[in-house]
Amino acid sequence: MTSADSPRIEPFTVEFPQSDLDDLRQRLDRVRWPDELPGVGWAYGVPREYLRELVRYWRHTYDWRAAQDRLNEWPQFTTEIDGARIHFAHIRSPEPGATPLIMTHGWPGSIVEFTGVVGPLTDPRAHGGDPADAFHLVVPSIPGFGLSGPTRDTGWEFRRVAAAFAELMTRLGYPRFGAQGGDWGGAISRELGRAFPERLIGVHLNLLPGSSALTEPTDAELSALSPEERERTLTSWRRAQEWRRDEAGYAELQSTRPQTLSYALTDSPVGQLAWIVEKFRQWTDAEDRPEEAVDRDLMLTNVMLYWLTGTAGSSARIYYERAHADYQGAQPGISTAPTALAVFPHEPQVPLRHIADRTNDIVRWTEFDRGGHFAAAEQPELLAGDVRAFFRSLRASAHSESAAGRES
Repeated sequence: MTSADSPRIEPFTVEFPQSDLDDLRQRLDRVRWPDELPGVGWAYGVPREYLRELVRYWRHTYDWRAAQDRLNEWPQFTTEIDGARIHFAHIRSPEPGATPLIMTHGWPGSIVEFTGVVGPLTDPRAHGGDPADAFHLVVPSIPGFGLSGPTRDTGWEFRRVAAAFAELMTRLGYPRFGAQGGDWGGAISRELGRAFPERLIGVHLNLLPGSSALTEPTDAELSALSPEERERTLTSWRRAQEWRRDEAGYAELQSTRPQTLSYALTDSPVGQLAWIVEKFRQWTDAEDRPEEAVDRDLMLTNVMLYWLTGTAGSSARIYYERAHADYQGAQPGISTAPTALAVFPHEPQVPLRHIADRTNDIVRWTEFDRGGHFAAAEQPELLAGDVRAFFRSLRASAHSESAAGRES
């Protein structure tokens, strides 16, 4: 995998001692429940009775060892880059000509999100697809998150993560590769394309940072748009206002006092569960319970990766580092990498094409009728299909340019 003088890449197996699981069960047996206002639903946060039921399931039915075994079906490794331990799964396709692709999760997600897309992307032949659409997948845990955490120094914002992931792909022998991601994975994947355009075949995103209406559009701005884009801009602005009013508290806290928050979430598994599961309800197309959009066991496995590694605070620090970075408030740099955006309707941020085009080379824009923020977990078939189609189009374009060059 690497040359003899390269930094070491060590095989890794997900394994936690029974004592950690016994401690978790004891804590779940001793939950101290808060009071709750009657009839408020999810408006004030996770409803107590829903969480009681979910905790009972976690304590008595959910099987971590089975989930651990499923994770260990993926070949996994660790290596040290820029002083951080980087964990990643590396699932090579049986197709020798497969395209290398790094897929990056966000917060409060993990590599578990990609459970439903790994098979179709690495082995499309076995899933009724075209073997030409195969990928060699690299699925890292972001530094500070789960099995890549905790980080040991400051400064791990998304640009530094992108540079580390570019180095990871070099160590794995991939001079050129594609990138895919949403949430923080979207910021990291876009940054890979911006900072390393000569290496990126293409960037596929299901969230494009900075592409929504962050300020109220003026009449002059609206008049320059088509009626459809004008209405979408107003919707984007309204959604942004709702986000600031009802959803942004977690980000403000993680951007300012992640260490204070970490004591509560590291000490209480129910606190950690509530902090995460709320987002799986609020940011998806679930109407009442997050399980309407995302499998319950998958959600709990995701929570377990935060709980067992004690990385609630370490993962939150990426918000702090971005908020305090030298570039905070600056305009996003221009990315020349071919970029695709898959737009899912229940993504909290409504992207706008006229904004996205200013700083990105958008070559594919696909809007779906279902799904939300956790696209890989919610709609794996739609996401995998769009990733395949995007990179297929890039191959076709490269083939046409090559043929034109030969003819000339």
